[in-house]
Amino acid sequence: MTIARRHTLAALAAAMLLTATPALAQETIRVGLPTKTYWPTTIAETAVRQKLFEKEGIKAELTIYRSGAETFEGMAAGAADIILDPPSLVSAGRKKGVMSRIVANAAMGNFGWQLMVPAKSTLTVKDLNGKKVAITAAGSGSDLLALWTIQDKKIDFTRVPVGGGGLVPNLLAGNVDAAVVYSPLSFQISKSGEAKTILDYTKEVPPNLTAGWIVLDKYAEAKPQVVQKAVNALYGAVAFMRANKDVTVKLIADLYEMPAEIAALEYENTIMNLETSGDMGAANVPAAVQLSLDLAKLGGLKDIVPVEDVISTKFKPVPTK
Repeated sequence: MTIARRHTLAALAAAMLLTATPALAQETIRVGLPTKTYWPTTIAETAVRQKLFEKEGIKAELTIYRSGAETFEGMAAGAADIILDPPSLVSAGRKKGVMSRIVANAAMGNFGWQLMVPAKSTLTVKDLNGKKVAITAAGSGSDLLALWTIQDKKIDFTRVPVGGGGLVPNLLAGNVDAAVVYSPLSFQISKSGEAKTILDYTKEVPPNLTAGWIVLDKYAEAKPQVVQKAVNALYGAVAFMRANKDVTVKLIADLYEMPAEIAALEYENTIMNLETSGDMGAANVPAAVQLSLDLAKLGGLKDIVPVEDVISTKFKPVPTK
């Protein structure tokens, strides 16, 4: 081998190393999602497909859990870096030594959530006293709504955890008398005529901060730039979805294997109602978080901590374009 060729190969090797360095140094953030057929998954998938994480200089790994409670446990165990869950889990977690905070506000309502029974059922909400009602898991958003129903309607029923994927099958199979169902599944089985709504949580429950993006305190302290980039990408996805209805409806239909008309209902009734800024420093946020915790307390949650311990105002999303 000639000296000139050696120099050429050495130069090429050096160039390859320099080119590979950014990729090797690129941070990966693990995103935990409460269940598959749910709007946080739509947001995260949009951010990935539109390369919004890449534009922020990070990579994202998505993991779908069976419930909000399981997602929170995943974060607590170190398997997820940023997750979506209700304030009540943050509050309860801090009492148990899991120190996390909501860094971005995602939703101010239970959009699309419904208490449903099979189409042929004659049960009303009051008739559920002593019956079985399916939820995803204890401590999840569906559990909070079930507990709220018990307190608000002054009835009692057995909450049966079946996971997000088990709500509809168990309801339609008659294994439970009713189920707390999230959208777009609630829209799908209502439109198909398989089930009907006996309580619409969107209308019944006072507006409050129902869900936010959450990270462990130690992660936020160790990697604040990664957290900022992640929320930028996630809210960039929300902005993209709002501006691109056809693309988003198709994504929802494809992801969740449902008709376009159901995906369109999800878009109009859920996606278009999500928070667009995510700013936890907004004037209305503390009161909305407090109401969320109060509703959880009404439902039986005892581990309540002050609002300032539940939220962080350090990360205002700047939506990725």
